Amino acid sequence: MATIYEQIKSLEEEIGKTQKNKATNAHIGKLKAKIAALRARKEKAQAHAKASGGGPGFEVKKSGDASVALVGFPSVGKSSLISQLTEVESEVGNFAFTTLTCIPGLMEHKGAKIQILDLPGLIKGAAEGKGRGKEILNVIRGADMVLYVLDPFQESHFDILDLELWRSGMRLNQDKPQVFITRSNKGGIVVRSTVKQTNLTHEEIQEIVRSFGIVSATVTLRTDVTDDHIVDTLAGNRVYSNAVVVINKVDLANEDDIQRTMEMIPHGWPVLEVSAKTGIGIENMKDFVFDNLHFMSVYLKPQGQEADLIEPLIIKDTSTVRDVCVKLHRDFVRKFRYARVNGPSGKFEWQRVGLDHRLKDGDILSIILRR
Repeated sequence: MATIYEQIKSLEEEIGKTQKNKATNAHIGKLKAKIAALRARKEKAQAHAKASGGGPGFEVKKSGDASVALVGFPSVGKSSLISQLTEVESEVGNFAFTTLTCIPGLMEHKGAKIQILDLPGLIKGAAEGKGRGKEILNVIRGADMVLYVLDPFQESHFDILDLELWRSGMRLNQDKPQVFITRSNKGGIVVRSTVKQTNLTHEEIQEIVRSFGIVSATVTLRTDVTDDHIVDTLAGNRVYSNAVVVINKVDLANEDDIQRTMEMIPHGWPVLEVSAKTGIGIENMKDFVFDNLHFMSVYLKPQGQEADLIEPLIIKDTSTVRDVCVKLHRDFVRKFRYARVNGPSGKFEWQRVGLDHRLKDGDILSIILRR
């Protein structure tokens, strides 16, 4: 009997041979669903093996206001960059695989503390476990942002790296699809949509869901979906994260080298050119990382005291009152009574709000706890 890896490879080859058009959408979607189900089985088996003592790994304790994972092939200059951005001296060599474990460094910029993670280089096949790929990808999945480090003399690197992250379940610079699947005990697959579907019919969506082993469920669509949207929702383990690109070694590259590299990168992705060796663009890179993490400032007002308008709390711009409570102290959510907010997110001064209230830049927040 074929192994899970062989089954996945066979299905991927079939997808590659299938001409993509509206008539084959459902068939390709079913194949993708089968691949996702097989990968889930494989990951479950690997997790069980690891829990049973299946070999060493490495973990990184997150610190600071956000974490950024440096992703690239061996010897593209990741260690040189982290040494320039932080006070960490990561080993640098002119040979591949100088970095053998995850090396964290802390960059302080504009009041924010940003953890930069120098990881061993990824190689082709990392998502299947080659070159400690599974361990490296697990760290990347937990970071707040992915920073690709590209070598302008290696044209195929970006496509290979992006495919490995995609296969590991990462969806970069994408919004989470508005697809909701609720299983039921009877009634078959019912598809409800609030918008017109132009890529798949309801019947094709039903076929994809069934190929994942589900026979009764309600599928609610609030966007025009593709087969990938359905499969990603069924898999349930996708990570939606921001990604940026840094092109290193620009001191050695000419305009044609840079242009070829730029053509590999998806349209609209943030890109910066630097040289870790000469320092070109390093100061700009600090702003580049900070700006693309989308921080905001919230000022805290302790109960019965004046607000601290000198040192704001730096948080992500999607943060809620709950996120602030978690950041301040692990007991704050448990002891939370209510909060009052004065600023852009409030409808009026010192509005009383709950844990799920979405904050905005410049808010003044007072948290009231149970004694």
